[in-house]
Amino acid sequence: VQLCSKGFAIDDPLKSSPDDISRLASFIESKLVICYLKLGQPGIALSHSHRSIIQNPSYFRHHLLQAACFRCLQRYSEAARSAMVADCLYVLAGGTGLETSDLIQLYWQALIQEALSEEVSFSVLYTPFDKEDKADKIKEANKTFAEKHPDYTQHIFTDPHGIHLLPEPAESLPDQQYLLTLGFRDKEMGKTVEKSLTRKLPICPDQKALFSPSMEEDTETFWENTGKKLMAVMDFIGSTKIKDERSPCARAVELFHRASALGRLRRGQQQSQVMSQAMAELATIPYLQRVSQEDDKLLQSLTADAMDILAGGTGDRVWTKLQQV
Repeated sequence: VQLCSKGFAIDDPLKSSPDDISRLASFIESKLVICYLKLGQPGIALSHSHRSIIQNPSYFRHHLLQAACFRCLQRYSEAARSAMVADCLYVLAGGTGLETSDLIQLYWQALIQEALSEEVSFSVLYTPFDKEDKADKIKEANKTFAEKHPDYTQHIFTDPHGIHLLPEPAESLPDQQYLLTLGFRDKEMGKTVEKSLTRKLPICPDQKALFSPSMEEDTETFWENTGKKLMAVMDFIGSTKIKDERSPCARAVELFHRASALGRLRRGQQQSQVMSQAMAELATIPYLQRVSQEDDKLLQSLTADAMDILAGGTGDRVWTKLQQV
């Protein structure tokens, strides 16, 4: 890895292209992921998995390794998202092994089930969606949810800006899409999640503390009582949503909010890991969907911000302006 940072991928650094160097560095990082997983240190392994994706985001195996790290850390929703991305990349890259795709789908499915089995504050319903009138379909989904999950009716809503995918064998329902309906035991939590999902870009619910670094105690209380639960819901929503109609960068912006909160709590190591996760998310976006010129500009700006934050830089960034807006 040190040699790669100096420009070596082969014996002659003058003949090493940037792509060759990135691929080699990514390969080495992926082997370090496996080593640390076998040593029983999934936290360190996760950091290396983020780096392997940043260096070579289109290779599906790197995302499967990331899923394994999250799973060992019992972060099942994030693991499910990594497995979903791995499956999509495998198919988009022309992977023809149906057996391989089916195995990834089974892994993804098991992780979603594991995430739901851990959750008591909300429940979900997936409704098949085939380009019908979306407003009518959402009303129908909300009504069906209330009938099926009477214990989670304090606040019910259907994600209006995302078409969801479920792990299904490629030959059975290759293009089936779903609406996701969520119901909550806590009304305020449900309202907060809906508010974040209906904005152009996700908002940080901790707005008061956002511009008041001295309010450390308030931030700590908010994070323990609300922030962690909110992030758990957002992670689960992301486990079946490959595209967000608001912006391809929406999921990365959620991670920026999380890193910002951790920074205010002076949890530097956790903040760095979340920023690396955001960079891996941003690096993968162009391989999953077409990106408009406007979104590409935002993607590049957020990537530069993430690199600057990881390097310990301060000052005005696109991210800072986004928060103020």
